[in-house]
Amino acid sequence: MLRLFGNAHYHFIEKRRSAYLISGLAIVAGLAGMGLNIASLGSWLNYGVDFTGGSLVQVHFQQDVGVGDVRDALGGASGPEVTRFAGENEFVIRAALVEGQDVDDVRTTIEGQLTTAFGEGSFDISRTELVGPKIGAELQQKAGLAILFSFVLTLIYLAIRFELRFGLAAVIATIHDILVTLGFLALFRVEIALPTVAAILTIVGYSLNDTIVVFDRIRENQGKRGARKEDPVDLINQSINETLPRTVLTSGTTLAVLVALLVVGPAVIRDFSTVLILGVVIGTYSSIFVASPALIEIRRRMGEPRERKKKRAQTATV
Repeated sequence: MLRLFGNAHYHFIEKRRSAYLISGLAIVAGLAGMGLNIASLGSWLNYGVDFTGGSLVQVHFQQDVGVGDVRDALGGASGPEVTRFAGENEFVIRAALVEGQDVDDVRTTIEGQLTTAFGEGSFDISRTELVGPKIGAELQQKAGLAILFSFVLTLIYLAIRFELRFGLAAVIATIHDILVTLGFLALFRVEIALPTVAAILTIVGYSLNDTIVVFDRIRENQGKRGARKEDPVDLINQSINETLPRTVLTSGTTLAVLVALLVVGPAVIRDFSTVLILGVVIGTYSSIFVASPALIEIRRRMGEPRERKKKRAQTATV
């Protein structure tokens, strides 16, 4: 990988206007998808039982049964959500409540389907509960607070470690990643469940990590002798090219694992894997084509740091 990109001299920053266009189209398409969802679904994303409420049925089987077997018995991918619980043959089934149904109706339906597939007396239903949408609302609020908290900590850390402008650029890139990801979820109506929220929060961390690696190299190159006379665009291009082997290697190995999970993994983690794959691609793209150009734009508007201005003034005086 180092040999492949050892002498990379790509002009990434010069392509920033094309990147702005691509990102803008992706965000607009996502917002349009959210609008269509509000009109047809009543919400801007396709929320699952964890958010909208429904029934929860806990089932214990007497024989060895897999998650896929239970899911197939309940209608496959279009049926209720099935996850393994604490025991070997213990599962939790989450089903949305259809208008006019109550928890007992859902339990009776599930019990009949499982009896048909596995036989009478092959399982016990140990728990039946109604899951209200309040938990989902609290989860949305806490996820939003977690993302906002990460933005604040990022600004503080980068302002101390680097400069405030680095923190602002990193936050802009992360907001871009979240908007594009949510737009994808809205357009393709991916069901939003607890694993999907976990994937979105993971994307935030991955995007920030990749951006900070690039910014750290920019800071190092800015501190070298003669860097003050160099064009900022050339310096940032150089920094991106120098970190390109690490970026491609990290993203490539991560994608290889996620693609393997998507292809051979169980259906229950497919949405999780898909969202993470999208997040890795977008996070890698944004660290090069969004965060770094944003740093240049912020620098042009904010001017140079006071310390660097003082050094230049002292040098001119001498």
